[in-house]
Formats: sequence, C-alpha cells, structure tokens
Amino acid sequence: MQLFKKLLGFHSIILMSLCSYAQKQSFDVVSYTAPKGWQQQQNEGGVQLSVADKKTGAYAIALVTKATASNGNAVENFNADWDKLVKASVQVNDAPAMQEPAHEDGWEIISGTANYIDSEQKGLATLLTATTYGQMVSVVLMTNTQQYQSDLLAFVNSLELAKPNLNETTKTGPAANNTSIVGLWVDYTIETSGYSNGFPQPSGGYFRKEYAFNSDGTYLFRMKNWAVFVKEIQYVYESGNWKLNENKLTITPKQGKGGWWNKAASNRTSEWGSLAKTGSWKMEPVTYTVDLNYYIGGDEKKITLQSNSRTEREGKQENNRIVLSSRTSGKSLIDDPPELSTPIKTKP
Repeated sequence: MQLFKKLLGFHSIILMSLCSYAQKQSFDVVSYTAPKGWQQQQNEGGVQLSVADKKTGAYAIALVTKATASNGNAVENFNADWDKLVKASVQVNDAPAMQEPAHEDGWEIISGTANYIDSEQKGLATLLTATTYGQMVSVVLMTNTQQYQSDLLAFVNSLELAKPNLNETTKTGPAANNTSIVGLWVDYTIETSGYSNGFPQPSGGYFRKEYAFNSDGTYLFRMKNWAVFVKEIQYVYESGNWKLNENKLTITPKQGKGGWWNKAASNRTSEWGSLAKTGSWKMEPVTYTVDLNYYIGGDEKKITLQSNSRTEREGKQENNRIVLSSRTSGKSLIDDPPELSTPIKTKP
C-alpha cells in the first residue's frame, strides 16, 4: 500500500503520514477512514462523504473519485479535475495556490487550494490529484467552516493509494519506448545559506548531477559540487551502457573516476585549480524503476530514477530516488577538470 503522505491544513498543505487506528474502507485504488458521524454516498464514479450543521449552515465535503485512464501528465490532470470537480461546483475567482509535487512509488501527487463562494457562503476548496502510468485519481475537500477541521485532517491522514501494477500500466505507457529517455537529464541545485524574509539566500555555490543517455546505448554520468563552505571542488564521472525495458532502466558501469580539486585563485565557480587528491568511485550496477509519467512546467520534462538500495549516484536522497529534469538544449553546465577527460561525450 502507498501512503498519500499529505496533511492538509486550511491554509497550507504539509507532507506527513500518520497511522490511523480506525477501520479502513476502500474505494477503487484509494483507502480511507471515514470521520465518525459523516454520511457516505457512493456511485460508479466516486464516493462522497459529508457532514452538515443545520442550525449554522456549516458543512464539509470530501470526494474520492474512481481511478480513470489518462494520457495527460500530473499538472494537466490536476488542471482538468480542478475545472471539472471544483470550478464546476462553486465560484472560484483565483487560481489555486499550488504545493510542491510529491513522488511516491510511481504516483505523482499535485495539490492546490483556493477560496470559493457558494451562493452567499464562503469556503475553501482543496484538490489532490495523483497520477501514475496511464491513470489518475483525485480527492476533493470543501468546507465553509473550521468546525470540521479535525475531521478533515484525520480523513486526509488516513488516505492510502494502492501501489500501481506496473506490469499492466506500463505496457502502453511512455516507458515502453526506449527513445523516450535519450537525452540529457540533470539535477542542478543552487547552494543556499540561511533565509531572509522566509526565502532561501543563494551563496554562489552549486551542486550538479546529470545523466546523458545516448541513442547508441551508452551513458555518461557526471557530478560537480562547488560549495562556498567547502575548501575543494568535487568532481566525478562514470560511463557505461544503459538499457530500458518497459519501466526498468539497467545501468552497467564500465569505468569511472573522481577526486577533489583546489579552487582557482580567482575563486570563480567556472574555473579549476590544481588537483588536490584523487578518490575512489564505487562502480555499482543497478536497475532503476523509471517514472516517465513526467509533469511539464513550460518546456520542462522530469523523470525519476528509484533504486531498491542507495548508490553513490543518488547520494542521500529520500527513498533512494533522484528527480531529473530534461535539458532540452543538450548543453551541460558541468565542465571536465583539466587533468581528466571522460571517454564518452554527451551526444545531443
């Protein structure tokens, strides 16, 4: 079973997972615990849970939809259900405030919230849409009061998603096409040092990883870390062969090297100093589970690589997973140090 790991407040959405001791119910791919005293109505398309106070007019509604087939990405699916499930029911004047996407064992969860008007009643609507290989499911929350806040939080904390059956869902999914992964995929992160007015402040350093998957079945992995608060520059490369079978990506390293270099006298992040010391790089063959059900922001595409056990490529990542963005220009921001030349070059 797969936890939603979504705890919704009335003005924020926080990733969290809690245990529930009440009896679970299931509808299609979603399991949940119904709040005590709430009414339930179920039809072919979904199940609705609701509660109302006749004296004050206060109410709360939770709707769980049935999983449906979808060719869209996670953002497209969220937008479609926001229009169909929220805007078609109540008056929403503003775009939803979006949260960072969450990735859980093949599901990508997009969530957003906005104020609404229903007749003369004002309330808050929240939508969570989960997308996996070729299917999607949504949960909608609507309330015009804080009276049922604890019930809604307990309901959301109880949500669980069934783990997708990859043998069935990937047969017609994008991962069945080897060419879908060819290209340059990167994880570029800016180093920060503290916060100012609630926002992280860049320090001038960076941490960069990238995979170049070439159409001839070779790959080049490179990593460069230039941190302001670290004395030396770290650089690593690894090359070998790759093979994609449905949603399983097998990486077979052939050679790799790494080490630490002094920073240039100018202290520019684009320049190298002398070699300080070489380091060992563990050659670790691995088979990743690939989520090619990427979401798109502008022209950006993303994939995830997840392994059963951590390798040095991912580093200390949650769930042994690395999220990579497509570098559509094919131009890398990682340069090789003077003393080291990689055997395989990126082939855009």
